[in-house]
Amino acid sequence: MTTTAARFDGRLLTPGDAGYDTARTVWNAMVDRHPRMIVRAAGVPDVVAAVRMAQELDLEIGVRCGGHNVAGFAVPDGGLMIDLTLMGGVRIDPARRRARVQGGALLGALDRASQAYGLATTAGNVSHTGVGGLTLGGGMGWLARQHGLACDNVVSYTMVTAQGDVVTASRNENPDLFWGLRGGGGNFGIVTEFEFQLHRIGTRTLVAEFDFRAEDAVPVIEGWRDLNAVAPRQATFTASVAGSPDGPIATLGFVWVGDPAEGRRLLPAMRALGRPLASRVTTPSYLELQQRDDSTGGHASRRYSKGHYLRSFPTAAIEAFLLRGGADLSASLDLPSVGLQAHGGAIADVPEADAAFSHRGTMFEFGAGSRWSDPAEDDARMNATRAAGASLEPYASGVYVNSLTADELADGQRGVRRAYSAAKLARLTAVKTAYDPANVFHLNQNIRPAC
Repeated sequence: MTTTAARFDGRLLTPGDAGYDTARTVWNAMVDRHPRMIVRAAGVPDVVAAVRMAQELDLEIGVRCGGHNVAGFAVPDGGLMIDLTLMGGVRIDPARRRARVQGGALLGALDRASQAYGLATTAGNVSHTGVGGLTLGGGMGWLARQHGLACDNVVSYTMVTAQGDVVTASRNENPDLFWGLRGGGGNFGIVTEFEFQLHRIGTRTLVAEFDFRAEDAVPVIEGWRDLNAVAPRQATFTASVAGSPDGPIATLGFVWVGDPAEGRRLLPAMRALGRPLASRVTTPSYLELQQRDDSTGGHASRRYSKGHYLRSFPTAAIEAFLLRGGADLSASLDLPSVGLQAHGGAIADVPEADAAFSHRGTMFEFGAGSRWSDPAEDDARMNATRAAGASLEPYASGVYVNSLTADELADGQRGVRRAYSAAKLARLTAVKTAYDPANVFHLNQNIRPAC
């Protein structure tokens, strides 16, 4: 332990200290990096001190919220990790329907605190995701078609700059920074608190899922796609394809947040699409819904993913989706799982110029992902996932910035240019230049300053 530990109310960890290896472990076992120091910040003064110390020692800064970024940006090899997980508090004002959420909080903490009052805001699909990383990139979730993305529901941000200053961003205070933080990622500083608008949603949901053989699924998905175009905003349509011992299975359906009786009105139209192998209609609570996709593999799994935004989903794209990058509809269990989640609704209501988040005209978000444990499979698994992503790229209109992989970001600015239009990237560059001209915060989906 160094004498610099006296600067912090939290803990400063170095290699060999108890807790060091746990703190550097993130949601992808392929990330095995060793920071020179890890500051487990207990509050804003610790974050300020850590930012200043890193620059005094000329150390790269990585910032950990939930540790969910597959590229492992939070873990700087030989640098200084600022770990916000001790800053996980959530305070609810039910009368004003507001939540104040510290930068290290997980989505589950926000959900639990707000659902005590029948309230919620858009908060991803996995409860152990960090609020910070999700929201700064945009933040899709089951409430987005009703109430907008997570970033659309932020009232204000509190942020530590590269100079160690603490600033507030809202529509009326530092509005350019507020614009940039709504989808611009962690480029401008370290957000230590979010203030969210909450919505009265109750506590009930409905989930409908219908399984079909992939070889029979093209006309079914065409009908599902067309039904999505007229679905109420309470419904978020979903589709996935995954391998099984009997061949790949396509699962189609929707998630409804609200009165399950109203959601059931969609079921006859869904059942008319075709005769499924199996179907499931369940009514989890909203908290149960938010946890249903939680990973059982935890941090022990190796992971790789690819994503696209799709403005349309023609038959040729459906056929590519079902193939998952393979040559035919084989029974291979080694191909990645692929999925779709519907956008539209309140997401598209927000004017494109209103925030850094882009591609509000998206119909579906596509994702391909692999999870495995044996390092000997790394190349094969990643190449298969790349192939699945490449097969949908001809139909893509862009990409979610939080889905960009390390290899896409290593290829100059190509990945970032896929995430933002030229006009938005120019404005983001101006905000970056104003708040982080030396690119201190570059371990992210990086927007380079102009100077």
